[in-house]
Amino acid sequence: MTDSRLFLSPPHMSGREIEEVARVFASNYVAPAGPALAAFEEAFKTRTGFPHAVALASGTAATHLALRHLGVGPGDEVWAASLTFIGSISPAAHERATPVFFDCDEDTWTLDPGLLGDALASAERGRRLPRAVIPTDLYGQSCDLDAIVETCARYEVPVICDSAEAMGTLYKGRHAGRGAWCAVFSFNGNKVITTSGGGMLASEDAGLIEHARKLSQQAREPAAHYEHVEIGYNYRLSNVLAAIGVGQLSALEARVARRRGIFSRYRERLGSLPGVSFMPEAAYGRHNRWLTVLLIDPTVSGATREEVRLALEGRNIESRPIWKPMHMQPVFKDAPRVGGAVSERLFEIGLCLPSGSAMSDADVDRVCEIFASRF
Repeated sequence: MTDSRLFLSPPHMSGREIEEVARVFASNYVAPAGPALAAFEEAFKTRTGFPHAVALASGTAATHLALRHLGVGPGDEVWAASLTFIGSISPAAHERATPVFFDCDEDTWTLDPGLLGDALASAERGRRLPRAVIPTDLYGQSCDLDAIVETCARYEVPVICDSAEAMGTLYKGRHAGRGAWCAVFSFNGNKVITTSGGGMLASEDAGLIEHARKLSQQAREPAAHYEHVEIGYNYRLSNVLAAIGVGQLSALEARVARRRGIFSRYRERLGSLPGVSFMPEAAYGRHNRWLTVLLIDPTVSGATREEVRLALEGRNIESRPIWKPMHMQPVFKDAPRVGGAVSERLFEIGLCLPSGSAMSDADVDRVCEIFASRF
């Protein structure tokens, strides 16, 4: 008998979603407009504390609209964390800006504020400051946002916080992303909560969100006919998917608690293995543990990350190397970078384990047994 497939981070429905979607179908608001969309945005603002938010087709779309609002284009630089998903920086490439990638620090695995500060000081002397800085809340660990924002503020550089993986994460008691000029969230199918596909752009800046909302709806002007004075996009979230989000948000704290519990069980079962260490939790916040991520040092353990991954796959268990740094990606081979050794090492020996909030303790134990058998 084949073992059932354990996915890395599958969707986890609460039961309330079907009721919300049925309400949408009964109302016939199945286009990218309707009361569920407004309800989702309001529920998001209540949960996170952001005063303004617009629901969009993806987190990548949210980043794109923030850059469009800034007028980023050819000749501009956008600085970003290298250890991240490509959606953090691909919108800058769409606008023909030049990405510059920054290494992470050892303690948080997020953008190193010290490297950033030194680079900004040097850029000011050379009169070539970036148009925006995009740090990433990696795997649900908040970057040191205050340090990054305070550094960037000295040079009047806006911060777009990529909080795509950080729903339910806390930074100094507030929700991840709050304190940046704006923050970007993802509700892709593998996230802590999902709308199957979708995202959110959130900010203290009402003007940004108003403009982003307009751009996301083909930049239509307020007229009876279709009038356009700028080019927009079809980026609005569907009312149907927003209804799923309303149901999902009600379970956010329970989902974070379960993922943190799964992490704790992994650490208890695997933490004493030679050469195994886990992604740290910064003292300034609460990591949502979207994924449990660990390192396997082959010089100590005798096992490689890839050997363990293949052993798990052989038993129908999905695991995955951590993000390949952007400065190592062929598509960005000519992009400037600052540092890189830390993120390169993390990629070389890092592994993400199944972490879905619907996993049972028995599922976690199954992963641990196969994992430990390689040591």
